[in-house]
Amino acid sequence: MTSIPLSLKHKRIIEGIPSVGESAHVYLYTVKSKLDAEYISILDHLIGMSDTTLSKWLNITPRTFRNYKNNSALVLKDNIKEHIILILSLYKHGIEVFGSVENFEKWLMEKNPLLDHQAPSDFLETISGITFIDDRLTAMEYGENV
Repeated sequence: MTSIPLSLKHKRIIEGIPSVGESAHVYLYTVKSKLDAEYISILDHLIGMSDTTLSKWLNITPRTFRNYKNNSALVLKDNIKEHIILILSLYKHGIEVFGSVENFEKWLMEKNPLLDHQAPSDFLETISGITFIDDRLTAMEYGENV
C-alpha cells in the first residue's frame, strides 16, 4: 500500500505538530487541538500501511479505525489523539531522515539486528516505543548505525 499525496492543509497541520521529544509541547498541542478527524485523514493518507497495521499501533480494532475514518464529527480520546500525533511526528522526522515516506517505511518494517532483530515498527504500539524509535532516528542523523 502506498501513501497518497497530502493536501496543503494537511501539510500545514503536520508542520505544526511538535517533535516527539518535546513532551510538554505534545501534551499541550494534544489537549488544545480540535482537528481529530483531520489527524485520522492525514494518518490514512500519509502512511502507506494497512488499516490493520495502523489500528494495531493505536491499540484499537480495525473496525474502530475504519469507523474513525468515516466520521467527520469525530472526537478522539486524548490518549488515542496523542498516539496519532506522535506517530505523525515520528513520520515527519523519518521523512526528514530518509527523504521519503517509502524509504522511511522500508526501514521501519525491516527487522534490525541493532534492535534485537525486531522491526522499528514493532515499537509503535506505545508512547515510549515511539520515543525510542525517534531517538534512533536522531542517532542516525548524527552518524550512528541503527
